[in-house]
This record gives sequence, structure tokens and C-alpha cells, in this order.
Amino acid sequence: MFGRRGNDDGNRSTPGFRPLATTPAAQPADTLVAPRPTAPSAAAPVAPPRRVEPSPSFAQERKPQQRERSESYYDTKSQVFSALIDTIDLSQLAKLDPDSAREEIRDIVNDIIAIKNFAMSIAEQEELLEDICNDVLGYGPLEPLLARDDIADIMVNGAKNVYIEVSGKVEQTSIRFRDNQQLLNICQRIVSQVGRRVDESSPICDARLPDGSRVNVIAPPLSIDGAALTIRKFKKDKLTLDQLVKFGAISPQGAEVLKIIGRVRCNIIISGGTGSGKTTLLNCLTNYIDRDERVITCEDSAELQLQQPHVVRLETRPPNLEGEGEVTMRDLVKNCLRMRPERIIVGEVRGPEVFDLLQAMNTGHDGSMGTIHSNSPRECLNRIEAMIAMGGYSLPQKTVREIVVGSVDVIIQAARLRDGSRRITHITEVIGMEGDVIITQDLVLYNIKGEDQNGRLIGQHVSTGIGRPHFWDRARYYGEEARLATALEAMEKSAD
Repeated sequence: MFGRRGNDDGNRSTPGFRPLATTPAAQPADTLVAPRPTAPSAAAPVAPPRRVEPSPSFAQERKPQQRERSESYYDTKSQVFSALIDTIDLSQLAKLDPDSAREEIRDIVNDIIAIKNFAMSIAEQEELLEDICNDVLGYGPLEPLLARDDIADIMVNGAKNVYIEVSGKVEQTSIRFRDNQQLLNICQRIVSQVGRRVDESSPICDARLPDGSRVNVIAPPLSIDGAALTIRKFKKDKLTLDQLVKFGAISPQGAEVLKIIGRVRCNIIISGGTGSGKTTLLNCLTNYIDRDERVITCEDSAELQLQQPHVVRLETRPPNLEGEGEVTMRDLVKNCLRMRPERIIVGEVRGPEVFDLLQAMNTGHDGSMGTIHSNSPRECLNRIEAMIAMGGYSLPQKTVREIVVGSVDVIIQAARLRDGSRRITHITEVIGMEGDVIITQDLVLYNIKGEDQNGRLIGQHVSTGIGRPHFWDRARYYGEEARLATALEAMEKSAD
């Protein structure tokens, strides 16, 4: 069968996979490539009838049964996997398309199970087949988690502990890796796809999956109990502001205000804590950029999924083994200014590059956007000042604040509440200075009123009663003043 090895020494192995000793019941590797026997023979023993258990009971007792048989299941899987690696020709398998390769592996694994006389239910055998296919072709035990669209984060703390975040709450799963080496191999497989590496000499790495999901790996010796892998998943269907309204993240009138803010090229900073939905909100706002605008994005690992046709995506690069070749976020933002951008979008502002972003906002690149980690609009402004100071700029405080006021138009605050829900809590304008103090005004606030019997917080987005925002003239320039007035008026009525 195509993809299997011919007669060789049978001792090859794949890096990272630890072959187990062959059990007395196992046959030599060269017998594993024989076609499935149709009648009893001395050369190839016939497997006894498989023990079939009712699938409903297996599904109902899945968790307790998995706990009881977990060690024997993984021991069986290791033996089958070891025999598969000795049998299959990986170089030939690599030439097949994914579906054909998966079918080839399933056929060989079925033969191995029959020859070694493993007593397994149909459901257990199907689970084993799927696990081994994922190990060889995909991301191993992570595959079923990556396929689920309701998971926001996957957190792997060594080979035995895998946690996920669902609906804002963290829960432990029964998924585990064979050992820490298999986990590290999968981490290396992920980061190598974007030209990066993770090993003892470079134990920290940021990368991404093909769908844009963000990946962080920290490997031994920095991570003591095995590699720590964190994946921030993105939904397969890209979210829009209208969907955020359905989830309650923003009111319909507030969403209308956000659409206008994105359309009229206000300079926007999205502020929020970790996991508050900043990148998701940034993706949503970019939907309202005109399709004839040239947009350039700068990110540490490319996460943004813009829908416009004219987008240039830039990504930072870590230093090589000699400590050379690093390209920082600041280098990218500086280079953007030479690429004739109409809007510059910085995925996450963490350091001195904030000064270059502010300069870009101030020099004709209206509608630029970025995200910052902070817990309130006022704290966001303080963080911007602190990051400018990190760059070594010896500017007077008042000058720095004048630059901020002249650059940033709107701060949108996102938050993850204690019940796990994500809400836009502030839409705040930066309107000017009085003396040395930056003056802001809130357009929309989220007021928490209490919680229901299930512990879910109940709140409402309310207008602060401002009928003419500071960006009114900009809205009029783009012909959006009537829509803005209607949205603000409807928000005041809904608050009443």
C-alpha cells in the first residue's frame, strides 16, 4: 500500500516520538505491511471478534471511563504509534494530500490493531484512529480543541494539564499529551510554520496558526514542568459589530456611533485588559474603512483579519542565534510612513513605538488605530505618557500631553466582567487641555445594575447626554452628521 515502507531495518523513528519496546504479543515490523488476511494462516493471526459496547453508554460514561482506562489507553496508543512509525514511509506519506494521507494511516493502524489483538470497542478504536492521525498530520491532542468554535483560549501547562476558556470561564479538560517531548514537538511544528523556532537557546516564542490564532510558547528550562503553550483562538466566522450587539457587548445605538467613528477617520485607541476583546473590536471597526483606502498593519504576530482589498500586513521579527536581525515594532511603524499609508493600524502598542504612532496620527494619517493594555480611558492616557518616557524622550510633560491631545480622538474601553462576559464600557473623546490636564468626555457608559439568578451581570449602555460630540465637524465633513445625531438621540431615549 502506498506510503508504507519496504523491508528495511525497521528501526527508524521520527524526532520527538519515543518508540516503546515491542511487547511479546507484537509481530516483527515487516509483518505489519502484509495485506489484511482473508483466512486463518500461520503467517498472520486473525484478530478475534471485537468487543462492541453500546455507544450511548459509552457517551454517557465518557468521563469516568476515560479516567479508569486512561493509562492503558495511552499505553496502547504508544504501542500502536511505535509500530506505525516503524511501518510507514513518512517521505512517501508527505507526497499525499491530507485526506489521502489520513485514510492511509487509518488503514495501517487498523491492521496493527488486528495483528496485535487489542480488545477495543468501536468507539475506542475510532478515538484511537483519530488521535494517531492528529499526531502524525496535525497538532496532536490539540486538534479537537482547535476545531471547536466556542473556545476562546487553550492553555497547556505541561503534558498532563490542558485548560480551556469557554464563555469567559476557565475549565480543565481530560486531554493530555503522551509526554513533554510530544508537547514540545507540537510547539516546534506550530512555530516553524511562520519561520520561528523554540528550543533551549530560544525558549520564548510568539507565533500564529494559519487561521490567525495567536500562539505563545515558553519552553524548558524557563518553564519548569514542561513547555507552556497558550493559544488565543479566533472564531472561524469573523465577528461584526452587529453580532457584538446580539451578544450584549454594546447597544445598537452605541454600535451605530462606533460605525460612524470608524467611517469618519477618527484616530482610535482601543483600551482594555488581557482577554477583554480588544483585537476582536479592532477587527470589527476595520470593517467600516472605505475599500479604496490603503491600510498598513503592524503586529508582533499577525492576528488582524481585515476585509479590505488594499491591505499590507507587516510583522516583527525576533533576533537570530547571533542576536542580530531583529525588527522591532518601532522599525515597522517608522517604515510605514514611507509606504504611502492612508491608515496605520498597530495591533498592540507596548513601548516607544507609541510615539511614532502618535506622530503618524498627527501628520495626515487620520483614522489610524491601535490597542493598549489599560483598565480605563484615563489610565490609557497615563500609559501612553509612560511608554513615550520609555523611549528616552526628554520632553516636558505638557508637550507630551499636547501631542497626545492632537493625535487621539476617541478611546474605546473594553472589559471582561467577573461573570466572563465582555462589554464595551466607555466610548470617550479626548477634547483638549486645561492647563496641564487632558480633558476627556464620555459619550457612552456601561452601568451595571445587578446580577440575575445565574450570576450573570445585568447592565445597560447609557448616553451621557452629549448631543454634539467633539468630532461633530469631522462627521459633517464626511456627511454623517444626520446619522450621528439620530444615533445619539435614540441612545438618550433608550436611557430614559
